[in-house]
Amino acid sequence: MPVEYKDYYKILGVDKSADAEAIKRAYRRLARKYHPDVNKGKGSAERFKEINEANEVLGDPEKRKRYDTLGTDWQRYAREGFHPGGHDFGGFQVHFGRGGTQGDFDLGGFSDFFKTFFGDLGVRSGTSASSSWGGGFSDLFGGRKTGVRQGEDLESAIEVSLEEAHAGTKRIIEFQGDQGHRRLEVKIPPGIRDGSRVRVTGGGSSGPGDGPKGDLYLKVKIRRHPLFERKEDDLHVEVPISVVEAALGAEIEIPTLRGKVSMKIPPETSSGKTFRLAGYGMPHMRGGGSGDELVKVRVVFPSPLTEAERKHFEELRQLSRKNPRADLGLR
Repeated sequence: MPVEYKDYYKILGVDKSADAEAIKRAYRRLARKYHPDVNKGKGSAERFKEINEANEVLGDPEKRKRYDTLGTDWQRYAREGFHPGGHDFGGFQVHFGRGGTQGDFDLGGFSDFFKTFFGDLGVRSGTSASSSWGGGFSDLFGGRKTGVRQGEDLESAIEVSLEEAHAGTKRIIEFQGDQGHRRLEVKIPPGIRDGSRVRVTGGGSSGPGDGPKGDLYLKVKIRRHPLFERKEDDLHVEVPISVVEAALGAEIEIPTLRGKVSMKIPPETSSGKTFRLAGYGMPHMRGGGSGDELVKVRVVFPSPLTEAERKHFEELRQLSRKNPRADLGLR
C-alpha cells in the first residue's frame, strides 16, 4: 500500500515560516478543540491523532528539518527508504527497515508516512505514540486529568472609554450562571485594544460531575472619543490655530489623555502640518513604553471679521500684490 503524504503545516494551519511558539499555539488550540474527551463528534479522534502527529514532527527541530528537506521529492525518498540500508537526507543518514519501524519505539498511533520518515527518531518525552492522546496533552487543560470534562466557556461583551483603556480599569460583571447569580471583578489592562478579549479563568460553566469550570471571555469594545482617533498605539488629534499663530509662531495647549501639555508652533506653519508628542499615546501591552500622539494643526480664520481685522487683511493683500511670488512661497 503506497505511503500517503502528510502536509503537517496544513494540518496545524500554520505557514512554513512559522516559529516554534506559533506551532505550539496552533497545536494547543486544535488539540483542545478535537480532544476526544472534549469533542465527541464523529472523526474527532482521528483528527486529534493527525494534530498530535503534526506537532510531533514540526515541534521537534530535528524531525522538522528532515520534513522540510523531503519537500516535493518525498515520493522518491519513500521508494528508496523501504529498502534496508541508509539514505542521505541532505547531510544526515537514516536507516529504515521494511514498514519503517526501527528499534523498540512504539509507533502504533502514527501514520505510515511518519513511520517511514521519522520512525528511527522515536518520539519525544511525554508522547504516547501508540495512543491517540499523546503529544504531552496532559498540560493542555492546566494539568487536569484526561477523562474529566471541562465546563463550557462563556463569552460576553464589555464597553470601556478610551481613557479607561489608556489607564486600565476594573469592571464588576454580574450574570446568571449554572450555580445561580454570579458577580466577578475583572481587571482591564492598560493599552487594551478594541476587539481584544479578556480571559477570566474559571468564570465559565461548571464541568459535568467534578469537572473544572470553563473560562469567561470578555470582548472589549472601546467607545468612540470626541477628540482622539486611535491607530494601533498612536493617538491622532486635530487642533485649531489662528492665522496669527500660524504666521508668527506661538505656544499652545494640547489635550492629551494625561492632561493638557504645552507645544510650540514655529513661525510660518502651514495648515495640516503634523507634530509628534513622543510617549503620549496608548501604553504598549507588551514590552513597556507607549505610542505617540500625532497633533495635526488646522489654521482657522475669525468669522465674522471685525472692521479692524478686515483692514489688516486688506493691507496684507496690498503687500502680497507688490510681491506676488511670496504668495507661492517663491522668494
